[in-house]
Amino acid sequence: MPGIVPHRHCVICGKAIEPDQTFCSEECKQVWEKERKKQRNFSLIMLVLLFLLLFLIIFTTPH
Repeated sequence: MPGIVPHRHCVICGKAIEPDQTFCSEECKQVWEKERKKQRNFSLIMLVLLFLLLFLIIFTTPH
């Protein structure tokens, strides 16, 4: 399309940015990193709970 400069959008706020960038500012990068840590911790907790549940099912059922 003529007249549209190549660009991307910030993954956090949606602002137009240069094609080689991912975030528009350091603040958006920090927000993304904080959310990524939350997701990682949540996944880890769910995995531990899954193993705990499997352990309880396997070792507490009568044979």
